[in-house]
Amino acid sequence: VGLITERVFIPSSPPPPLRASLSLQMFLVALSFAYFAKALTGSYMKSTITQLERRFDISSYLIGVIDGSFEIGNLLVIAFVSYFGAKLHRPKIIAMGCLLMAVGTFLIALPHFLIGRYKFETSVRPSVNSTNNLSPCPASSHRALSAGEGLVEEPITGCERESRISMWIYVLLGNVLRGIGETPVQPLGISYIDDYALEENAAFYIGCVQTISVIGPVFGYLLGAVCARIYVDVGFVNMDDISIAPGDARWVGAWWLGYLIAGFIILLAAVPFWFLPKTLPVPVDKKKAEKVPPECTSFIKDSPRLEPKWQADEPNDFLPTVKSLLGNPVYFLYLCVTIIQFNSLIGMVTYKPKYIEEHYGQSTSTANFLMGTINIPAVALGMFSGGVVMKKFKLSVLGAAKFALATSLLGYFLSMFFFAMGCENSKVAGITVSYDRTEGLSEQESVLFVTCNSDCQCSGRDWDPVCGEDGITYVSACLAGCHSSSGSGKNMVFDQCSCIATGNQTATAGHCHLRKDCDHIFPYFLALSVITSFIISLGGTPGYMLLIRSGAPQLKSLALGFHTLATRTLAGIPAPIYFGAIIDTTCLKWGQKSCGGRGACRIYDTTAYRLVYLGLTLGLRTVSFFLCAWGFVVLRRHVRREERTALTNGGSAGAELEANRILLECNPCEKV
Repeated sequence: VGLITERVFIPSSPPPPLRASLSLQMFLVALSFAYFAKALTGSYMKSTITQLERRFDISSYLIGVIDGSFEIGNLLVIAFVSYFGAKLHRPKIIAMGCLLMAVGTFLIALPHFLIGRYKFETSVRPSVNSTNNLSPCPASSHRALSAGEGLVEEPITGCERESRISMWIYVLLGNVLRGIGETPVQPLGISYIDDYALEENAAFYIGCVQTISVIGPVFGYLLGAVCARIYVDVGFVNMDDISIAPGDARWVGAWWLGYLIAGFIILLAAVPFWFLPKTLPVPVDKKKAEKVPPECTSFIKDSPRLEPKWQADEPNDFLPTVKSLLGNPVYFLYLCVTIIQFNSLIGMVTYKPKYIEEHYGQSTSTANFLMGTINIPAVALGMFSGGVVMKKFKLSVLGAAKFALATSLLGYFLSMFFFAMGCENSKVAGITVSYDRTEGLSEQESVLFVTCNSDCQCSGRDWDPVCGEDGITYVSACLAGCHSSSGSGKNMVFDQCSCIATGNQTATAGHCHLRKDCDHIFPYFLALSVITSFIISLGGTPGYMLLIRSGAPQLKSLALGFHTLATRTLAGIPAPIYFGAIIDTTCLKWGQKSCGGRGACRIYDTTAYRLVYLGLTLGLRTVSFFLCAWGFVVLRRHVRREERTALTNGGSAGAELEANRILLECNPCEKV
């Protein structure tokens, strides 16, 4: 019986090393999915900025405020979560953060269910859409209007209640909650992996997580592409009555639907963290490292950063610890450079889909689809390849820094070619060209009311474009001088248009899309965008490893958290705002809210848009490279000073000097 008992006995649980390995792998999978979920939601947010502009009739500047509110949520709690969260149950704190992110995502979608149906501006009477042979040019009952004189707009009634409601506030508050909930995921998750993974595997694991976080935006932008093609009030309106198409500047897709889907995905991401342990066995190589005095692993040996009080857990040590961390010159330089480069990166990424829409005449759906299927995969492949190169060739910190700097500079110089890939402005009568086909109108010279439409009572505030036979877009059928119409909805045709001097004097509903130069340039723009994204992203993982190695092991969570705090405070919040404000200065025609006041922009000066968007993006990166050069000089002087100190102290310090030299020779110039 004893023999049989020994044979059939099965251990109730795996051996401790195997159990720890399984827990770490489970945590790695759970963290990767959490990164995927939060990245999907964040990218979907950026894919909907033009939809939100049009739905709530707000400018790009205000959209920048909404986008930056996510970082405000991080700012409120990230330092304390990073410092105190490392001492608590990190997996469960991450789970609670995911739940809060889901609540914020659902709150963003709430305004759709609180406000009425979307009503886009139009100068065409509702009856024209259903009845043939009605004139879009209502004649004045008193007198004809002279050239340059527009119809005096009558006060709009029934707007008192609507004017007091700003539904975009719900979007802002929801984004703040998303930011608060996302706070523990990065610093606590990465530090958990770095604490319990073998040192030789930590870089590869973190590279995998970062790669998954870049795959998330692929699905986020694809979700944005699908939702952008669905009308905002789908299921509640007759689509045959909708006279605009997805490429129209007034089109609003089902932006709310994607937030509901993203919210459920984040809820699923929270589940596995509730079942993971607080701690795991420390790997053997890190047990040996713990026996080394902290001074031997510090980044700048003679900096008074590593004192016994760093080991204390009392809350009153928080401010002195932060002060000591910022006293690390390498960490501080790295922080300054990444703040500048994050301003460039965040501003560029936030408005890149909008740039593709406005500059190359693509629809919101197409722009999001291209971002998700072409641009983002190149970033993911670059980040993953950087991690593989670092592991395969066992690059030192110095070697990885040189590699990262080289890729960053190469991508920067290639990006200069974007300036040459420009398109001319769309020909819009009275805005970019005069009614007599003279190009080069300035904003002050824009005149919508001329002799050919002076016998109509036209509204100058509406944007209901029609495409004339002459290939020129007119702000409305009325301003094109059209006196009759036939058909309905998207198939409406306007006749007897006195401002159209060619052909049968007819026009069709919608904007003219006759910029052949853009059709030829656009594929080259996409190809260059993919190449530069891949090259720059190669240095992402080495740069991130530099960040987590730039301080004492006890302060990894704080170093990560403070870096995220600083970049989001000084880059994540202001960059979308001032990028949006500068983009607003290139608007040529603003829409009007139903109750009066300026709404969303309908058409931009594409040349000015290209110059300010690309100029600001590359200008910030130029400044960061100058700061990098200064940083290298400082680091080189410090290394030489360390060498002289080692020579005076004797050969016993040789090994220690070599270790410090490898850590000191790092590149603060690479974006994470």
